[in-house]
Amino acid sequence: MPAEGTGELDWLAFAQAGVLATGQAVRLLGRGAVRGLIESGRWRSLCRGVLLAGNGRLTRDQQLWVAVLVAGKGAVLAGATAAAEAGVRGLRQEPLYVLVPAARHASTALRRLPLDMPGVLVRRTTILPESHLQLGRPMRTTIARALLDAAGWARTDDEARTVLAAGCQQRRTTARELREMMAELPKLHRRSLIARTLDDISGGAEALSELDFVALCRRFRLPPPDLQKRRVDASGRVRYLDAYWRRWRLHVEIDGAHHMDVRHWEADLRRQNDIWIAGDRILRFPASLVRSRPAEVADQLRAGLEVAGWRPDRWRRAGLD
Repeated sequence: MPAEGTGELDWLAFAQAGVLATGQAVRLLGRGAVRGLIESGRWRSLCRGVLLAGNGRLTRDQQLWVAVLVAGKGAVLAGATAAAEAGVRGLRQEPLYVLVPAARHASTALRRLPLDMPGVLVRRTTILPESHLQLGRPMRTTIARALLDAAGWARTDDEARTVLAAGCQQRRTTARELREMMAELPKLHRRSLIARTLDDISGGAEALSELDFVALCRRFRLPPPDLQKRRVDASGRVRYLDAYWRRWRLHVEIDGAHHMDVRHWEADLRRQNDIWIAGDRILRFPASLVRSRPAEVADQLRAGLEVAGWRPDRWRRAGLD
């Protein structure tokens, strides 16, 4: 932090991680002084209209400021970039997403960024009220708006669902908050997919594998399970079941990559034994199988449910289909 009595330039550089718009620097120092700092190598000219008050490689904070300043007036961090800055882990770090008012024109400087700068994708919107903005350095959209935009801009449907699940699983937002924000974005891309995903998250799905499993049950007309069901095992420890049909006492474990770890395998084996001892049935499927061979998984689920007493015709006549 600058010392007491420091000038406006030092405070501005501190607030913007050392990245300045050329106009800001010229206003405070004069055009000649700025040109001298660049020609002497003490400052870097990053691209048209943006300077670095230093000569080192760009840090992550500086990259974010470059993205916002090069995009121009009214630009804010958005999408996966804003969500990551709000603390959501596991999202793509590049490119950097920036949101600007719809009337803004594209900056030609975006095509001439320095080598130590990731790509910047500028999106436009006609809807960006103050309530959608979060104070930060730089300014960004709120976590709910950021996640919805990230889902809409994602490369694939799976990536879109993963983004939403990550934000809720990590307790950065809730399905309810996302639905409320969604109501303010009538032209949101992938709207129906996002709405269905939020319904599944409200039902307890917290990972892509669980979302896939719920979609499988819906596709093959199987009764929906309870997800992440809380249960106390024989040793008194609280466990969470991936999927559970209480009425038919059928439990399904969806094995991800972490189950390859020996310690996880031993813990899962103990939990499986506890379930069998209690009298429940248990089926296990790799997450990859749920996605690549859903019909085979559905056949085994159906068989397990029917053995436990489920009757599809009675279930459908009861209006539960």
